[in-house]
Amino acid sequence: MHAYVYKSQRKADTYVYLAQRDAFDVLPAPVRERLGALTFVLDVALVPGRRLARENPEVVRDHLQRTGFHLQMPVTLAADPLTGDWGTDA
Repeated sequence: MHAYVYKSQRKADTYVYLAQRDAFDVLPAPVRERLGALTFVLDVALVPGRRLARENPEVVRDHLQRTGFHLQMPVTLAADPLTGDWGTDA
């Protein structure tokens, strides 16, 4: 299975995987509006054994088969690492 990956120009670190190239009509209207313009960045074969940097390829394949798209959102930290106690007396 191939996936066509697009980067949102409005939302940082947000990507859309599509089952068909330029098939933006599969995206729900509210999603399209929030993402703004999408720029093509990658054509990737999602074959068994293929790894992706931040997504589970099995989940991506499942979403592509069921809905025609997969949305990759930015990673969020549970807490700001600079606000916690670092164990120092300073």
